[in-house]
Amino acid sequence: MKNEKETTTRSDFIRNIINEDIKNNKNDGRIVTRFPPEPNGYLHIGHAKAINIDFGIAEEYGGFCNLRFDDSNPIKEKQEYIDAIKEDIRWLGFDWQDREYYASDYFDQLYEWAMQLIKDGKAYVDDLSSDEIREYRGTLTKPGKESPYRNRSIEENLDLFKRMKTGEFPDGAKVLRAKIDMTASNINMRDPVMYRILHKPHHRQGDTWCIYPTYDFTHGQSDSIEGITHSLCSLEFEDHRPLYDWYLNELGVHHPQQIEFSRLNISYTVLSTRNLLKLVENKCVNGWDDPRMPTLSGLRRHGYTPESIRTFCNRIGVAKKESIVDIALLEYCLREDLNKRVPRVMAVLHPLRVVIDNYPEDKVEELDAVNNPEDESMGMRKVPFSRVLYIEQEDFREEPPKKFYRLAPGREVRLRYAYFITCVDVVKDEKTGEVIELHCTYDPATKGGDAPDGRKVKSTLHWVSAKHAIEAEVRLYDRLFVKENPLEGKEDFKSYLNPKSLEVLTDCHVEPSLKGAKPGSRYQFERLGYFCVDPDSSDEKLVFNRTVSLRDTWAKIEKNLKE
Repeated sequence: MKNEKETTTRSDFIRNIINEDIKNNKNDGRIVTRFPPEPNGYLHIGHAKAINIDFGIAEEYGGFCNLRFDDSNPIKEKQEYIDAIKEDIRWLGFDWQDREYYASDYFDQLYEWAMQLIKDGKAYVDDLSSDEIREYRGTLTKPGKESPYRNRSIEENLDLFKRMKTGEFPDGAKVLRAKIDMTASNINMRDPVMYRILHKPHHRQGDTWCIYPTYDFTHGQSDSIEGITHSLCSLEFEDHRPLYDWYLNELGVHHPQQIEFSRLNISYTVLSTRNLLKLVENKCVNGWDDPRMPTLSGLRRHGYTPESIRTFCNRIGVAKKESIVDIALLEYCLREDLNKRVPRVMAVLHPLRVVIDNYPEDKVEELDAVNNPEDESMGMRKVPFSRVLYIEQEDFREEPPKKFYRLAPGREVRLRYAYFITCVDVVKDEKTGEVIELHCTYDPATKGGDAPDGRKVKSTLHWVSAKHAIEAEVRLYDRLFVKENPLEGKEDFKSYLNPKSLEVLTDCHVEPSLKGAKPGSRYQFERLGYFCVDPDSSDEKLVFNRTVSLRDTWAKIEKNLKE
């Protein structure tokens, strides 16, 4: 059925191509894309960009997007990865409905097509080892040379390939190669391998196969079988497009159009499943969902919202040129989203005990606090106030430097939603000299607002009631790498890991409204940043991950650019 929607509000080179195709009634106006992950790891935010393009474009044009697992390598693939990939795509807000496919389901057809190419004199069985094939292939400046097995007869190639399939030969003994051109300027066209022998069980096919097609021989034909119209992929596959086209042309089957876009690169991280796997296997992080990881499961545990990630993907756009996106833009999109949707609460991460001497010992007040000033519908909550409180250690200085406006001896400040207090005494540890307690007085006339006599204070502090506070563990996450581009240079990228990427605070206190907070719940800790309840939380102890600070570096960057 032809799509009546020929244009969208967005404009980029991919949408321009699709608009022209619809105008010319190419593919009868159909728009069918696909997202084709290899189930060899967890999805990362680079995949989120591809998902946003593949599913997003299909949605915009009233078309369809298939989810297809290109599962042709049983050595690296796991059901665990398949389940995680599906969970991540749904979390981002996309749905493939009943269009879940597996390249392994096409193995019979791919085998028949390989036989067809052999019969047409376009493929042959080669006995060279993988090292010899690499040597014969040549370099970017030196042409390759033909294998001594390249001119085997069609009959011999058919016989050998059938015997490969029945398991007669050990791993690595033979491969099936396409017969194209060993002098081609594009190395991918120098008789690429189509099938290799792997006596490994497949997660879906079991022991049915001991030969497996390569990605290049699988991908385009899978697109063809599914009737894909626009095969959208990252720029790294641009050099593979001539081979993609060659297979489809030689087989004479439906030919989708492959279109490449730049892959996502973000500062201070690596976006490669292979490299992320190294971090997991070398225990540089605590698994694929470690909040320091750029995986979608890691970002989800970190407290990112799917809306913020989709907004980020839309803002960086679709282009051909490779570049590194400042991670500050991703954090900006997150802050922008969280600011509108999450409740404010008070928490103290580095507690300093405060005793209000003139406040009744047994008195407890329930003060009104705003849940989110950006959204009045979120209403109000009650926070308990009592004689003994906790404030942040950094909010007090015995000898305040210039422009320090927070609490100091003899100085008056405002407590959020509560009263003005004045510091009258300081208690120190006798051995270390560390300040361990403050004694203050409060002005009852300043409850919930300004002083009736019009006097002003220059600082408002957050706090929690010591008697009512809930103890919590807080994990402060920072960037995983200290180098903007960890893959730049000859050093092992792991040498640039940030040794301070995680700080764990165990003596934290949060207001009692957070009791029973569920994993995944997000909050703004006033003046401290945005935090998320970690799955490690229990009824006995809450655990929070810092999602992002309140500092908005990207907004400053944008302001400077405009100026």
